[in-house]
Parts: sequence; structure tokens; C-alpha cells
Amino acid sequence: MSYEFFPIVYDELMDAELYDEWADFARQVLPQAKGALLDLASGTGEFAIRMHFLGYDVTGLDLSAEMVRVSQDKINAINLPISFSKENMAYFSSQKRFDVVTCFCDSLNYLETEEELMATFQRVYEHLNQDGVFLFDVHSVYKVDVGFRDYSYGDSDSAVSVIWNSFVGELPHSVEHELTFFIENADGTYTRKDELHKERTYPINVYENKLMATGFKKIEVYADFSLEKPHEKSERIFFLARK
Repeated sequence: MSYEFFPIVYDELMDAELYDEWADFARQVLPQAKGALLDLASGTGEFAIRMHFLGYDVTGLDLSAEMVRVSQDKINAINLPISFSKENMAYFSSQKRFDVVTCFCDSLNYLETEEELMATFQRVYEHLNQDGVFLFDVHSVYKVDVGFRDYSYGDSDSAVSVIWNSFVGELPHSVEHELTFFIENADGTYTRKDELHKERTYPINVYENKLMATGFKKIEVYADFSLEKPHEKSERIFFLARK
């Protein structure tokens, strides 16, 4: 999967209110006591910044070197004590232990195999303090199989245009997103960039079983930024698992 160009325009294309929704949801379900928080697949750092202002000692990691560069430049510009590193969330290693680990924006769906998903759960478990919490979201099977079927999206402004088309993937409950960007140059011409993003999800019980097999307990499941339980047409599934 290519993820080289997208970080440059990510904040322009992303709905900033979604970060507020993730932060507000986290505030509702996480323990009141603040502590060290690790944000997996931290992207451009927007969620990490919000959690810092909620009182957490935040660290972020992302597989994309460009995402890390964008987020670190942003943090340096506003002088916040948040650090980011380039690491694969399925294999990361840190001397630090955390009270909370988060992974939002369906980032776990970018893992291509069940082995990588299990490895990520294991790494998270090992890096959590006792009674620590793992909070993440994924696309539902309904969203991947139905919501993304023949999905097409386009948007543009004076500087960047994007065309987004989604197709059924090769694996069960998987989807492939073909993204084309047109970026305006200083001379008025445009540069085209293409990326392919692949996502895969699983039924809720698969995530629950893998979390329990890792050692997590007291697993809570929610849907669509609410405290309601999922139903058959829920699109985004949230998991909170305690060590």
C-alpha cells in the first residue's frame, strides 16, 4: 500500500470535526485518571493534540515517515511536548509503558493479515500498565461490504482536487480505495499523484476473541461514536479492552 503523498493533503481533506468526535468519545469512556497515552497510527497528530489538552502525556507512532514528519513539524510549531516516531504498530517496541493505547480512524483495518492484527494486540498488551486500557475503532463488516460498494467521491478547492473510488477487495470483508490527487503548482499547472489503500475488517466476535486470547478482559463494544451497542447496520465499531 502506498502512503507517501496523502499525508501532505490529509488535513485539508479530513473533516476536523471527526477528531473532535474521537476525542469526545475517548473522554467519555476512558478512566478519569489521566496518564501516559500512546496513539497508534497517529497520522498528522490531530487526535494526539486533542488528548494532550485533555491532560494526557501523549506519544504517537505511525508507519508513514511522511505522516511523522507532518505531525512533528506541527507539534514543533506550537511547542507541545508530544513526540512521534516511525514504527509499525504490529512490531513496535518501547521502554515506556502506557495507561492508555488508542488507535482510531479505522487504522487497524490497514493490517493485511489476522497475524498482523494479533501481533498488534500483543504489542499493545505488553506495553500497557496493569489495568491499562486499549481503545480503538474499525469499520464494520456492513460498512466494508455494503457501504463501500461502488463508492465514489470527489472534492476540490483552489489548491487540491481528489477523486476517490472504492472496489471490492480480494479477501473477505476487504476493500481497495483508489485515490487520485491533482495538486496545483506555482505556474498554474497540476501534478497528478495516485495511491492505493487496502482495508480489511472482521466480524465483531473475531476482534473480541483475539483480544481475549491476548489476555485482555472486560471488553466493551460500542458503535458510531455513541455509547449504544452495535446493530446490523452500524458502520464504525469501537472496542475498549482492559488489561
